[in-house]
Amino acid sequence: MRMYFRDVLEKAGFIVEEAANGVEGLEKMLAGRFDLIVVDINMPKMNGYEFVSQLRKDPSSLSIPVMTVSTEDQERDKVRAYEAGANFYMVKPVRPDELEQAARLFTGRSS
Repeated sequence: MRMYFRDVLEKAGFIVEEAANGVEGLEKMLAGRFDLIVVDINMPKMNGYEFVSQLRKDPSSLSIPVMTVSTEDQERDKVRAYEAGANFYMVKPVRPDELEQAARLFTGRSS
């Protein structure tokens, strides 16, 4: 899935940084500067809910939009993501045009 998202977003002109798991993602996030975070809920070492929750504890990350992606499509899953601090919840499979459109919306980039 990471390669799919990377491919779609890079073709749309975004520069993409990728992490193999939630812990690595949090480390990269806290060390870098990002315009948008796309996080899978089901990740090794730290799930997406915990990742977003931990990320939102850092004041410098509060203004960065977070899009969560998951195979889980129950209302409680969406609520849990929003309560953790996510701005948007997408259910897999995510179409390329939907991913690109959401990324552009959250970053303010036109096509």
